[in-house]
Amino acid sequence: MLTLRKCDSRLRSWRHQFHRWSLTKSQPTAQIGPVGSIETTEGGSRFCIQIERQPQLSGELLCSSRLRVQSSKFAVRSLHTSSDSAMFYYMYAYLSNLPRLHVVGLAVVAYVVYYLIQVVKRPIIACSDGPFKQYLIRKVPTLENKYWPTFWCVESRAQTVMASLLRSNSLPHVNYRREILTLKDGGEVALDWMEEGCSPDSPCIIILPGLTGESQAEYIKCLVFAAQQSGMRVVVFNNRGLGGIELKTPRLYCAANCEDLCEVVQHVRRTVPSHCKLGATGISMGGLILGNYLARKSDEARSIFSAAKIISVPWDVHKGSASIEKPVINSLLGRHLASSLCRTLRKHLDIYRDIYRDSDIDIQRILRCRTIKEFDELFTAKQFGYAHVNDYYSDATLHNKLDNISVPLLCLSAADDPFQPLDAIPINAANNCTHVAIVITARGGHIGFLEGWWPSTKDQYMGRLFTEYFTKALFDTDGEFQHTANEMHERFLTKQTLALASTTPLASENEANKVKLM
Repeated sequence: MLTLRKCDSRLRSWRHQFHRWSLTKSQPTAQIGPVGSIETTEGGSRFCIQIERQPQLSGELLCSSRLRVQSSKFAVRSLHTSSDSAMFYYMYAYLSNLPRLHVVGLAVVAYVVYYLIQVVKRPIIACSDGPFKQYLIRKVPTLENKYWPTFWCVESRAQTVMASLLRSNSLPHVNYRREILTLKDGGEVALDWMEEGCSPDSPCIIILPGLTGESQAEYIKCLVFAAQQSGMRVVVFNNRGLGGIELKTPRLYCAANCEDLCEVVQHVRRTVPSHCKLGATGISMGGLILGNYLARKSDEARSIFSAAKIISVPWDVHKGSASIEKPVINSLLGRHLASSLCRTLRKHLDIYRDIYRDSDIDIQRILRCRTIKEFDELFTAKQFGYAHVNDYYSDATLHNKLDNISVPLLCLSAADDPFQPLDAIPINAANNCTHVAIVITARGGHIGFLEGWWPSTKDQYMGRLFTEYFTKALFDTDGEFQHTANEMHERFLTKQTLALASTTPLASENEANKVKLM
């Protein structure tokens, strides 16, 4: 063990020896052990220098720094590579000698710059330049502000998972008033009402959960509490077989079928006082069901709903299905949802076992499905009469039906949604549509949209945008939203008339050609 006083002289001697060895291409063995120790073999003898850590001794810190710099220089000289390689190793030697706190500080500064430039952005509003877009900019202040995602949770999958975990652990159980609605074919669905603190004149919002969601799902409770604080009543529509309701018929639900929703909407309209306005919100697959209803039942929907909103909807189901099957994290989320579908089917296995015993539907194989598309191919598509799963997805897809919607529809999507890639969001279609506005945030994941240093469950981006939009649209104390909706409908009718006129001459020409051929 050499003392600190002899250390510097010994190092100077070694420096000359290392230089001579590199010129003669000799290969001495030198090992740099843990911080504070050096082992070397010289002339058949082995030496060991061990320096004890004493941060208060500046001489020791200087000695330790010199040891590391000399070892790095020796490594560069012995490589006999190009000047670029030497520069790389000199840079490595410099960075490796930086104190750890400096490295951590540089990493934090770099992340802050990345967060401010790439993460924090004002949302994009895809909507035609007309009365709807102008109204949203004036009346919904959240759209004009930048969205600040949670600083430590900006990645899309992290937002998706953490939002679910935080909300499920912090939001209390909701005490709904349950109503069992019997449908025309004998099936039953559960309608959960939240009217606590609402007046008889309060507007009502119908909420449609996602693929396997129900009224106690964390993202549903987030919207329910937001509506309650704003004085609006809520009714959650639980699909068949969900919400603890037993199946009365062998039929479940799918994204392309809106027959059950039609009956629910008519029932809610009869239940709520006629002077109370109605709104609707669909989340994920619930957004697909609601969007298809608004597009296929355009006139009926306009006579019932004053406004609608969909959140994290998979606009193009084909691309959404391909995105959720990408390895590795996306596919894990997809497997989780597929297992939830299988679990729902397993709860009602008795009603299916006898019905499909002699058919081409293999229930046991379906229960082993690992992806959503596999489940839809083996069960959903066949149950609803589609020849192939792609036919079902094409029918459920919403991005090519926006022109048929005549109810003011606000949509919230994230550019990094793992269930729906950015290129599948119909931005161009929305820019030419009179009644649809798509708000696209740079981050947010799938039904995530966390914000703040520690996400608060009471005031989140998704819930705040929900309340700002519906309080203006449904209460409408100054009548401005109704006036805007009338202007939107006039533009909608004009566009429909022009579209019909553009196709009429072509049809007439085709008829004339047929007459000539005859």
